[in-house]
Amino acid sequence: MDLSSINRKVDITMIIVVTLLCIYGAVAVFSATQSGVRGGDSYFFLKKQIISFVIGIAALLLMSVFNYNRLKRYMIPAYILNIALLVAVLVIGKEHKGAQSWFQFGFFQFEPAELTKLILVVTFASFLASRKGQLDSMRDLLASLAHIGVPLLLVLAQPDLGTALCFLAILLGMMLVAGSPARHFAIIILAGVIIAFVGIQFHVLKDYQLDRLTVFISPDNDPRGAGYNLLQSKIAVGSGQLFGKGLFSGTQTRLQFLPERHTDFIFAVIGEEVGFFGTVLLLILLFVLVMRGLQTAAFSKNLFGTLLATGIISLWLFQILVNAGMTIGLMPITGIPLPFISYGNSALIVNLMGVGMLLNIYARRYV
Repeated sequence: MDLSSINRKVDITMIIVVTLLCIYGAVAVFSATQSGVRGGDSYFFLKKQIISFVIGIAALLLMSVFNYNRLKRYMIPAYILNIALLVAVLVIGKEHKGAQSWFQFGFFQFEPAELTKLILVVTFASFLASRKGQLDSMRDLLASLAHIGVPLLLVLAQPDLGTALCFLAILLGMMLVAGSPARHFAIIILAGVIIAFVGIQFHVLKDYQLDRLTVFISPDNDPRGAGYNLLQSKIAVGSGQLFGKGLFSGTQTRLQFLPERHTDFIFAVIGEEVGFFGTVLLLILLFVLVMRGLQTAAFSKNLFGTLLATGIISLWLFQILVNAGMTIGLMPITGIPLPFISYGNSALIVNLMGVGMLLNIYARRYV
């Protein structure tokens, strides 16, 4: 089999880019966790990240081999599973930093909200594809909102505002490609503004969540409290300048001034240690990944495949923009990880499953 034949069935570019991103992320996580490690094991988080990568590769291969069109048959069971996972974590899940969003299996933590993102993409793609792009009526809009709204409310109950916002990104991206009219988006935006206003007025959002959403406007007003994370992140990114302080040599990171440095603020670690050029390289890799995903969506042989790819890319693109933006003060702090880079067992495995699904759609674009 020649190279052109392989390239026709396998998106080699995507595989290379994802591999480089996972390596980039593992190095960044290792650097970010050299200080303050558990039990004195400086490889603790790196080892867990590598284990997650191995599991994720197995999941990627599984997702890439079967015919993705079969997923449409399991829309209802998959949606029920989605709801069941989110309800179960509210009942028997472990609380971490004020959110009850984890299952604990020995040393391994599983966050069902990460898996529910991908399941939601599959079920919503099946839902929209069944309407063949005919989404003109208010009934279609309400049905779409209900499809997303039930899991969204369950996620907010944890509470996990970041994942809830990811669900909205999936909704908007997929509805756009499915052909929803502009008035539907205007209604959604207006409803979002009203809900946000009501949530603030009646204290539905917890105080720390509201502080995170508003502190990026003026972090200096509370430099030791709500503004601390953002100020330390901006110091880290700015101090990296063009070429950075050197790998494993970031002072904000090593001296533990930078909070959540291996998860939410991993981009700041990269900015401090490898500087502007290192972050640009990372953003180029992420840009190529998003573009390959969009091309997969564009050349899919059917609407279902297009919507699947769109949902996955909408999710990744939203997370990239928000995570990178919040570390430099352009976006609110919402606890959204950077795909393939931030530490997280569940997130890495599910993201690699998403890659497998894109490879599946790519391989079947002509058949």
